[in-house]
Amino acid sequence: MVDESSSHKLWNANYLRTWTANFMLNFAFMVLTPLLPLYLSETYGASKDQIGLVLSGYALTALLVRPFSGFLVDSFPRKAVLLACYFLFFILFGGYLVASSLLAFCIVRTLHGAPMGATTVSNSTVAIDVLPSQRRAEGIGYYGLSNNLATAISPTIGLLIYHWTGRYEVIFVLAMLMAGVGLLVNATLRLKPRPLQKDKRRLSLDRFILLKGWSEGLSMVTYGFSYGVISTYLAIYGKEELGVTAGTGLFFALLSTGLILSRLVGARSLREGHVSANARGGALVSVVGYLLFAAVHEPWAYYASALIIGLGNGHMFPAFQTMFINLAPNSQRGTANSTLLTAWDLGVGLGIILGGAVAEFASYHAAFWMAWLANAAGTAFFLAYGRRHFETNKLR
Repeated sequence: MVDESSSHKLWNANYLRTWTANFMLNFAFMVLTPLLPLYLSETYGASKDQIGLVLSGYALTALLVRPFSGFLVDSFPRKAVLLACYFLFFILFGGYLVASSLLAFCIVRTLHGAPMGATTVSNSTVAIDVLPSQRRAEGIGYYGLSNNLATAISPTIGLLIYHWTGRYEVIFVLAMLMAGVGLLVNATLRLKPRPLQKDKRRLSLDRFILLKGWSEGLSMVTYGFSYGVISTYLAIYGKEELGVTAGTGLFFALLSTGLILSRLVGARSLREGHVSANARGGALVSVVGYLLFAAVHEPWAYYASALIIGLGNGHMFPAFQTMFINLAPNSQRGTANSTLLTAWDLGVGLGIILGGAVAEFASYHAAFWMAWLANAAGTAFFLAYGRRHFETNKLR
């Protein structure tokens, strides 16, 4: 039996630890995000295409490692896997400080994606383990707040510190310190022993991917695709076509506000068992947000769409995560989590690549309409088939 509280207390000590460690993980990652393109350009003289290549390596390794990390979390002691992954995530921040060339930085950045991808899977799986079963869906919703809060505040903090000090090294040290705090917090976890699965079957695809969740995963790919297009190209679109020169930070702040508000509101609905309804409502709201972004080329729509997309995704994402967990036996929670995140990452990556190609050969408007069409198609598929598939196949 996994470590689940015998009481109905949601914010138990172990859950608070995993929540805090996840906040530290995402803070350490996001505090660097807005500064890395500038750092690569100023420090190594990297061109735009080189910057894109260096930064994409991180996403690639994170994507590749997720299915394997789900397998590891399900096959070995979860705390040991979590601490090993988190330690690698922490120590690789030191590589940014010692990288002496663009190639060295590229290698460190690419390697860093692997423990990031594995740590997000293992940390969220442990968080689900320590939640009381009666409040698991609600807890999943609140767990995402740690991501959203980190995303909302860390880029601004990083930019302010750089403005005050003018030194990138200070930001790298801050990121490493935050990751170190998260590692120490997770080291204090007190988990009950979980009997390992004595599964002697030959390795097969369903040991790495939750095949039963294929329809939910397909919808998640389309939602990630839409987000990948918008989030990557909104800054240059805003600057070149709307005259918004410093609005990216406000866009993400409004997006995070929407995510936080909808998670707070939706948590109660998830606790009452309205999983499919939350997913449906969030997906439909997101469709409206992406439509507004694609159809109305005005600053007010640029910012309003951020809030609407945040409200939609904040309802949709925890509901889909709950569906994946409810489709899997307890022995495959890690696989369920990794499948969800793999589907999202795959969609984001495809959105970045195809969005850039369409913007280059057609226009940004065409790329944003493509993002909306993908989002609408994924929502239509979920409404027509995915909801019924979940209700038929869920285990709890």
